Amino acid sequence: MNILVTGANGQLGNEMRIVSKGSSHRYIFTDVDELDITDFDAVNKCVKDNGIAVVVNCAGYTNVEKAEDDEATAELLNATAVEYLARACKDNGATLIHISTDYVFGGNQGNTPYTEDEPVNPTGAYGLTKLHGEQAILKVGCQHIIIRTAWLYSEFGNNFVKTMRKLTAERDRLNVVFDQIGTPTYALDLAKTIEIFIEKLSTLNSQLSTVNSQLSTANCYNYSNEGVISWYDFAKEICELSGNTCDIQPCHSDEFPSKVKRPSYSVLDKTKIKNELNITIPHWKESLKNCIKNL
Repeated sequence: MNILVTGANGQLGNEMRIVSKGSSHRYIFTDVDELDITDFDAVNKCVKDNGIAVVVNCAGYTNVEKAEDDEATAELLNATAVEYLARACKDNGATLIHISTDYVFGGNQGNTPYTEDEPVNPTGAYGLTKLHGEQAILKVGCQHIIIRTAWLYSEFGNNFVKTMRKLTAERDRLNVVFDQIGTPTYALDLAKTIEIFIEKLSTLNSQLSTVNSQLSTANCYNYSNEGVISWYDFAKEICELSGNTCDIQPCHSDEFPSKVKRPSYSVLDKTKIKNELNITIPHWKESLKNCIKNL
């Protein structure tokens, strides 16, 4: 089976490179230099010429702050490009596995984890454009799987873990917000889960075809590591595992003015993906240790 991975130089794309090494499938990894996903003709030609059966879309505009000032670019990458990928998949009989975000929910419903069918209510440009991407897939009606994730980190690129390792090594004291609650996601764990989806596609395809016409959340899944913490708790653990001695103190979100209203409680309920794939999801502490070892 031929598999196209877009956004291959990002966090998840790089982890997909790692998990693909033991696969019997043929992977084609692209980023903007190899394939411009905002060009439908280029996308369609790539999928057709390479006999692509699955497109894993790891690309996107992920700078939450900058999205507020450049919503047009965020919309282009998070929605328009996703529509083009979906159209190419439908035209060529491929399945699209698309990565979305907890930001589509808004994160302010209290202290109950979000299931896949909760009402969406994005509070900023990033979440809104990612939601538009989901809606574009449903409108096109290709075979698809949408995976919503949160607090993604890895050995690659810029992320909270790498930033905290650097800052806690350089500083004696650091303030980190304690009033934003969620669950981190190690990108390697997510990549392994995507691999499981790919292996199960032959048995899922009839189901995917059936539900697409319903424009529902039937093919939408939540994924993060297990556990619930604040950014403060996460930073403390990163500091300790890195062997740093920085004094980390909790603070309120309003001490760091931002254009973005970040989710105060954004925990994802993963019951559906665990039951359907028959998987056990690692706890965030276990995954963080693995990531720091790999670093």
